[in-house]
Amino acid sequence: MRKLGMIGGMSWVSTGIYYDRINRIVQRRAAPMASAPLLIESLDFCQLYALADDKDWKRASGILSESAKRLQGAGAEALIINANSMHKLYEDVASSVDVPILHIAEYVGKALKKAGRKKAALIGTRNVMTESFYRKRLVAHGIDLLPPNMVNVETLDRIIYDELMVGKFTRDAERTMKTIITNKAQEGADSIVLACTELDLIVDVDANVLPVFDSTRIHCDAAADWILEQEIAD
Repeated sequence: MRKLGMIGGMSWVSTGIYYDRINRIVQRRAAPMASAPLLIESLDFCQLYALADDKDWKRASGILSESAKRLQGAGAEALIINANSMHKLYEDVASSVDVPILHIAEYVGKALKKAGRKKAALIGTRNVMTESFYRKRLVAHGIDLLPPNMVNVETLDRIIYDELMVGKFTRDAERTMKTIITNKAQEGADSIVLACTELDLIVDVDANVLPVFDSTRIHCDAAADWILEQEIAD
């Protein structure tokens, strides 16, 4: 098996999910006693929270790039960034190291295309929903995306940052997500993309009004495929 490096801590909740899921996949596919060879750097999210302007994002780029370098120096043969929103910095981080970084949106786009989905609703943090860095990756795979609803953007930011990222999961948040997904079906979406690594904690991915493509699960599958040197399907 190949050794994978994870840039985590954004939040610690999702980093725990990644560690658990990747190991379960590797154990299932490789051997009952197998565990994934992982290097994890869990960053302090206080340094990466509420990035507001170009100066903030430049500082964040330096933090993630230095983390990537340390992981490569420790023996990682490829990397993943355990946060959808931080893929805004993907090009900067990728250019700082000599090993590949598995881009979360690329694998989400491949999964949507393989499933024959054409029109998706993207649900995540503000920058994921409203900026181009994530959306363009899905569009490149032939996926049309519903425009973001700014009321939903505010609601989701509150749920994600004030609740999920500190390990708090409420029935109110579950009901809110169910309503948002139902509304997206009425607006013509044929699928939902959960583009926040904690959202599956309050969304029943396997039983919903629309097919739900959970970015975390998809990213973990891709990571396990890479670790096991298995071909990742287009």
